[in-house]
This record gives sequence, structure tokens and C-alpha cells, in this order.
Amino acid sequence: MNSIAVVDYGMGNLRSVSKALEYVDSSAVVTVTSDPEVIRSASRVVVPGQGAMPHCMQALDEQGLRETVVEAAQNKPFLGICLGLQMLFEESEEGCTRALGILPGRVKKLEPAKTADNSSTKIKIPHMGWNQVHQTRAHPLWQNIAADTRFYFVHSYYVTTDESQSVAGSTDYPDPFTCAIARDNIFAVQFHPEKSHSAGLTLLSNFLKWAP
Repeated sequence: MNSIAVVDYGMGNLRSVSKALEYVDSSAVVTVTSDPEVIRSASRVVVPGQGAMPHCMQALDEQGLRETVVEAAQNKPFLGICLGLQMLFEESEEGCTRALGILPGRVKKLEPAKTADNSSTKIKIPHMGWNQVHQTRAHPLWQNIAADTRFYFVHSYYVTTDESQSVAGSTDYPDPFTCAIARDNIFAVQFHPEKSHSAGLTLLSNFLKWAP
């Protein structure tokens, strides 16, 4: 039986995430929790998040969840969503915040793109809406999801890493940026699968079947 802990540190679309997980596997036990012992005993862990990185890291520390999240990312199937992706990296430009440092790289602010004549291509920030996700390498969580399928995004920051083998997906806004990473037992995305209709539900279903 699948037992899934959805980590509650006070920031995230917890109800939508938990309901989506229950929908794709009615036999799964999905618990929204801030209890480290419940998280440690779960067979899978999902870390969602929305908001600002400084508040995110402060909330993890105040609730004693930093070490628990690091442990989960090291030893069981782990899905990070939005801030749950960004927190895995070393630091964020948002408030010059130190993050968990599980993956090498930084979180940077979306900026207008520079064109050939050095003018700026205006974009709306935050990036909010549907964008194609380019699958940059095969992974079990992409199973039955067509290349360049659209997923739903809401964010103002994005991750950068020199560890190219960990990049599993990218999107363009207007320049390409990493929107999915995969390493060992970790899969994390900048978009929101719980808000991405059938494609998002397929990804969540794949996560619940994944045996890294």
C-alpha cells in the first residue's frame, strides 16, 4: 500500500495536491502533515510550495522540518513542486537565501529577454499560465505524456544548474529554462501537476508507481 506524506510547512497548495494524489490512486493513504515521524514513515514524500523562498526556509526551520525533508530526498521517492523544486538547490536570489543544497545550482529571477539589438522582450512576471514542457531526457514520470505537453506555471524565479544530466525538462518564457529535474530518487518540477489536468494527473500517477 502506498503511503504518501504531503509536507505541510505552511506554504503550498496542499488540498489540491492531496486530492489529486487520492484521485489517481484511491487505495493510497495520503496524509498532509508537518510531523517528522509521519514523513519518515511514509513510503513516498511530496513537497509542494508557493510563495517566497525566505519565508519557505524560515518555515521549514521553525517547524523542524529541514532535516526531515533532506532525509526524504536522500532515501525515498520524492516529488518537489514549485518551491519544492527550488528549495533543493544551494541558494536563491530571492532574499539571498541559502536553500537545502541537495542539488548544485541557484534560483534566479525571471528577467525580460535581450534581443539581438540589445532591447528587451517584455514578459509578464510572475509567469502564470500554460506552457509547453520539452522533455530533455527519458524518465518514468514522463511515461504516457507526449513531448511538448502543456503544464500550468505560477512563478517568478527559476532554477539553474551546471549538472546537465539532472535536467529532465525545460520550457521557454521566452528563453528556455529548466523546469524539471531528476536525480536518483528525486523528481521535481517548477510547474503544478495538480493544476495541469490530465497530463498532471498522469505525472502524479507515474510518481505513485515509480520504483527508483
